[in-house]
Amino acid sequence: MVRAAVLSAVGAPLEITDITLPEPGPGQVRVRLAAAGVCHSDLSLSNGTMRVPVPAVLGHEGAGTVVSVGEGVTHVAPGDGVVLNWAPSCGSCHHCGIGEVWLCARALAGASNIHARTADGTELHPGLNVAAFAEETVVAGNCVLPAPDGIPLTDAALLGCAVLTGYGAVHHSARVRAGETVVVFGIGGVGLAVLQAARIAGASKIVAVDVSREKEELARRAGATDYVVASDTTPRDVRALTGGQGADVAVECVGRAATIRSAWESTRRGGRTTVVGIGGKDQQVTFNALEIFHWGRTLAGCVYGDSDPARDLSVLADHIRAGRFDLSMMVTERIALDGIPAAFDHMIAGRGGRALVVF
Repeated sequence: MVRAAVLSAVGAPLEITDITLPEPGPGQVRVRLAAAGVCHSDLSLSNGTMRVPVPAVLGHEGAGTVVSVGEGVTHVAPGDGVVLNWAPSCGSCHHCGIGEVWLCARALAGASNIHARTADGTELHPGLNVAAFAEETVVAGNCVLPAPDGIPLTDAALLGCAVLTGYGAVHHSARVRAGETVVVFGIGGVGLAVLQAARIAGASKIVAVDVSREKEELARRAGATDYVVASDTTPRDVRALTGGQGADVAVECVGRAATIRSAWESTRRGGRTTVVGIGGKDQQVTFNALEIFHWGRTLAGCVYGDSDPARDLSVLADHIRAGRFDLSMMVTERIALDGIPAAFDHMIAGRGGRALVVF
């Protein structure tokens, strides 16, 4: 029996309870979690913005130590440190075939599997494949990647989502070039990763935008050169900070229609906006045909930072070990499993960076 955070139904409060995990079968790995990040996507799963089979054990950003492996698993062994990969690529679908592994058609196929059971026999699914809000989990072999050397597992947990997403949004999706100006909307865990990635890319000016004035110091530590408290005048404020032109690149990490529109308007003519935030179907963003022509801007979605974890983890590890990317500064709260509901409340209120469940 292990302790886990279970979502019994969409909209229900998380229940911290005991669950029973099976032993790893062929191709599976059992992992003892060191830490798991509380991501906004977990909140979106709990409130129904994103749909997964329920009841489920949530949590998709984590790292830990291999306890045991099933038949056929050779890339990790008991005792190895690993990072969980919630969106493993199948290697055989159309998108995998053309190198877009972050869009793999079968990445979330495992979310419909039976993962564990509660004490009364209720079957549980693994939310986003890996069920990281638990002391231990059993996952498919392609859901674990060897943890980079020299990085504590509690810090490495952030690599599983926030860091890959934020870094990839800058370097793969927006393709920020040295000397460009960047504006980042939403300074949570992913936003802090975006700020650091923009600094690494050599952006000349990095403007952080958030509803909370209290996040300014944190944003500047991550690399922001300027800070704007979000309002109806945000695009005008960003233009004033960028020579009257607007930013070359905007990265939106909120997922709200008004914020996406504001990010787009904050870029210069010909600017680029990358949307990382996950919004609901009711968040409708509108543009008229004339402004699309006149401004010549681009608006792009971004899944998992357009990242290939197998390729990008080693690059990120180099930046971390060299001191260019600071994982620990992104964590503003270290909590136990029973602190996750409060961490959700903090996200809704726009407080803090990344909450980290430490086991």
